[in-house]
Amino acid sequence: MAFFKNKLNQKIAYKYFKGKSPGIIFIHGLTSDMEGKKALSIQKYVIKKGLSFLRFDCRGHGKSYGNFHNFTIVDWKNDLLDMIDNITKGPQILIGSSLGGWLMMLAAKSRKSKIAGLIGLAPAADATIYLMNELPKKVCNEIQKKGISKFNKWNIILTKKFFQDGKKNLVLKHNFSFNKPVILIHGLQDKDVSPEISRKILKKISSNKVQIRYLKNSGHRLSTYNDLKTINNAIDNILDLI
Repeated sequence: MAFFKNKLNQKIAYKYFKGKSPGIIFIHGLTSDMEGKKALSIQKYVIKKGLSFLRFDCRGHGKSYGNFHNFTIVDWKNDLLDMIDNITKGPQILIGSSLGGWLMMLAAKSRKSKIAGLIGLAPAADATIYLMNELPKKVCNEIQKKGISKFNKWNIILTKKFFQDGKKNLVLKHNFSFNKPVILIHGLQDKDVSPEISRKILKKISSNKVQIRYLKNSGHRLSTYNDLKTINNAIDNILDLI
């Protein structure tokens, strides 16, 4: 494991494997990290193909600097951009899991020329909107009055700034200009991110190379043997399209 120090002198933990282009970057989800089953499975597959691979922990997650409640979608987007700009070389395919799916879309907007394709795994685009709607009333009230509250279901502390920054970085409010291959994989048994979100992404994105792959019996984690095979297959398909 290595660490990248950003402009604020804060460490971002990452693992980078050199290889051919295009490279692959895996972006984990909310309260997750780079050591999950999907990240390691993708790493194994990508390295076998001889491609470069990067996985990292957003700040407030895993081995990176800080506590979760001190950061928002803006900070995590900057972490991803730091990885793209300073660690990787050449075009990259972004694989975003859950909230990482939102981050990959924000990065595709900011670094269009460097992104060769996107793979969204239960992509939680604009997640702060529906998360706020699902919170208990007590938590919502505390966030409004005190600016901070604990959400026991996920064992995290949520802040007003987390939701405010989310609102400023919505990707599905307007049409999304991106004309490269996109594959979205979503389990129909997903109880955390509605499969409808993938349909919304498909409608908003300008590319005519967008596919959704719904998995009938899969949930949010997309970590079963068949789920992981579907992800590997999507990597091959994106490579064929670019």
